[in-house]
Amino acid sequence: MSIGELGEFGLIARITGRLGQGPEVELGPGDDAAIVRAPGGRVVATTDLLVEGRHFRRDWSPPYDIGRKAAAQNLADVVAMGARPTALLIGFGAPPGTAVDWVDALCDGLRDECAQVGAGVAGGDIVRAEAVVLAVTALGALDGPAITRSGARPGDVVAVAGRLGHAEAGVELLSAGLREPADLIDAHRRPRPPYAAALRAREFGATAMLDVSDGLVQDLGHIAESAGVRIEIDGAAVPVPPVPDGLRLALTGGEDHAFAATFPEGAALPAEWRTIGRVAEGPAEVLVDGRPYRGGGWDHFRLP
Repeated sequence: MSIGELGEFGLIARITGRLGQGPEVELGPGDDAAIVRAPGGRVVATTDLLVEGRHFRRDWSPPYDIGRKAAAQNLADVVAMGARPTALLIGFGAPPGTAVDWVDALCDGLRDECAQVGAGVAGGDIVRAEAVVLAVTALGALDGPAITRSGARPGDVVAVAGRLGHAEAGVELLSAGLREPADLIDAHRRPRPPYAAALRAREFGATAMLDVSDGLVQDLGHIAESAGVRIEIDGAAVPVPPVPDGLRLALTGGEDHAFAATFPEGAALPAEWRTIGRVAEGPAEVLVDGRPYRGGGWDHFRLP
């Protein structure tokens, strides 16, 4: 059965019946808007668009993985602020010939990724579209001070948690018509943000943190600019994927949704966090082994 045969309201009923809502959702789908509790009195909100052919390809990724990816990249942004994710709102567009089973699997992926952090899907909208489009808004509860990009200070150490460059390695393999190594292909299809490690960052004094979505050097540049500091990276300390050009991919590849953070010098970091550099006084820039790194990063309007 296609979603065109099922119809708009039949599809809404099917989707909402398949998705969990999470403990902070007071009122989910069925009214004009959802109601989500904010125990700390402040709500963190973020949004992302995923467009077929740009962020995912249906011949490369099964719908379950697309759902996991759509949720992960938004949940990671909430966690990077030091907040606890509570709910997602999903805007979904698709051609009417899209199979209902495909949408079922997409919803299962959204639901299972949300379950990693105790969140749920509180509502959304659907629309007919020429290609599959997902507009995801994530909400989170801020129970303490936010961890922003501007908090880095000279003397801090720079550390990362999670994989770097694996997703980009997977894209390059798929673009070359390859399907191995499977773990690199899977890294593109379904990121694995280390949510728990990031949620613990405040306990260890994190002064700044962000989700690495557009490349490590480019994203650390946002911290450097926001805080007015220089970030110096030791290339040998950066975790790299097991490919010949691993350092390039780790420094410029996006969509692994690892976390990068700065911590006070001497902070006892847990095993999930790996120190890769330091924060220094100087112009707002990122240096790798003492030099600017010109390898790029993701920009929707500057890359083909």
